[in-house]
Amino acid sequence: MRRPLLTATAIVAAMSAIPLATAAMAAADTDTFREFDQFLDVFNRVKANYVDKVDDKTLIKGAIQGMLASLDPHSVYETGIEYDNLRIMTDGAYGGLGLTVGMDDGAVKIISPQEDTPGDRAGIKAGDLILRINGELAYGLTLDQAVTKMRGPAGSKVTLSLVRAGRDKPIDVTMVRERIVQKPVKWEVRGDVGYININTFSKDTGAETRAAIAAITAALGHKPLGYVVDLRNNGGGLLTEAIAVSDLFLDHGEIVSQRGRGTDIDRYYAESMFPGDAAKGLPVVVLTDAGTASASEIVAGALQDHHRGLVMGERSFGKGSVQSVIELGPQRALKITTARYYTPSGHSVQEGGIEPDIRVPQLSDPDYKDRPVVREADLRQHLMNEVKLDNGKLEEDSKDDPRFTATAEELKKQGVEDFQLNYALKTVARLGGPAQVAAATKPVVKTPAK
Repeated sequence: MRRPLLTATAIVAAMSAIPLATAAMAAADTDTFREFDQFLDVFNRVKANYVDKVDDKTLIKGAIQGMLASLDPHSVYETGIEYDNLRIMTDGAYGGLGLTVGMDDGAVKIISPQEDTPGDRAGIKAGDLILRINGELAYGLTLDQAVTKMRGPAGSKVTLSLVRAGRDKPIDVTMVRERIVQKPVKWEVRGDVGYININTFSKDTGAETRAAIAAITAALGHKPLGYVVDLRNNGGGLLTEAIAVSDLFLDHGEIVSQRGRGTDIDRYYAESMFPGDAAKGLPVVVLTDAGTASASEIVAGALQDHHRGLVMGERSFGKGSVQSVIELGPQRALKITTARYYTPSGHSVQEGGIEPDIRVPQLSDPDYKDRPVVREADLRQHLMNEVKLDNGKLEEDSKDDPRFTATAEELKKQGVEDFQLNYALKTVARLGGPAQVAAATKPVVKTPAK
């Protein structure tokens, strides 16, 4: 027996017993049911006439994904593999290449490679487009399909064909997958300066940053001259961990506020997680670039607004929205944008990002002037900033500065592999004098693995 087609009229009839408060509400409900009627009409026609038989689950999932895609780039419906990927981003491990990727007009684009992973060691750059994965055309794949194809058992090989600005031909890179474990914090001592590299905001990032501060003091046997906190290519993560890291360097004041649809404002303050300033007021330089996004921008904005840290590098990504994960059942979740966040001064990061106090280009990258930079404002359907930005135009990052004229080749001869980091270390070390500058910027000697 053939099942009757669904209609919005039936839904209206079922709800007719529910009293409506006003005529306006009744009119609004009628418009809503009319839209439902259109949706169900299309649903039934596709089901009846599509060239291949298609099941209800596929159609409904596609409809939900389309609905969320019409809102903004960060609201998504996750099931199955996609759900697993969502959990991996916060607290898991996986076999893969260590690449953060996104979609750009149907193409899979590299947002950033995670440090010391196969993708990073192979020289993959932010802004690269993935043309093929193991010979299969990547264009037309969903983001999750592309991610799934790049992941696999540790020890297995995968070949990516990349399109890079300034290169006439695609670049083929073959890598061996590794077990990628979230290692959110790395630290080292450069002269008398502590270097803390935070590459993601997964669980325990705040605690690991606190441990790094203590370890730097223990390694030196005394307090450092200051710290360089590296947030470059850090795509963000958990809001709680961004608050925890900011709290480590602040002893009072607001860290971030978030504002949703209503009038309520949620504010988060220092000393909510860690008492006092763990860095004891020592100088802090925060490194940012176009890959510094979301939770990273919360930290950079908080330290900048409280004049606790000097932000250096390039303008950040500009993702000033908050996503909430709503569990819908076994391996089903809705990640939806629920609020915008604001720095302590009330600045919305959305679209504009965090402007550095000192703009320092990455001169160590020979292609930095030619490589296209992708930020939130470039994504389709991105949320608009509620405040007009510089008459609608953002300052370009590519303006020439007479202070920065050295070429990548010249810097390499001087032993400088990372110009931005070198500049930040010098800035902190200058407080101690020329000897400290020399010690802080001395090239790191890497011992071969045994």
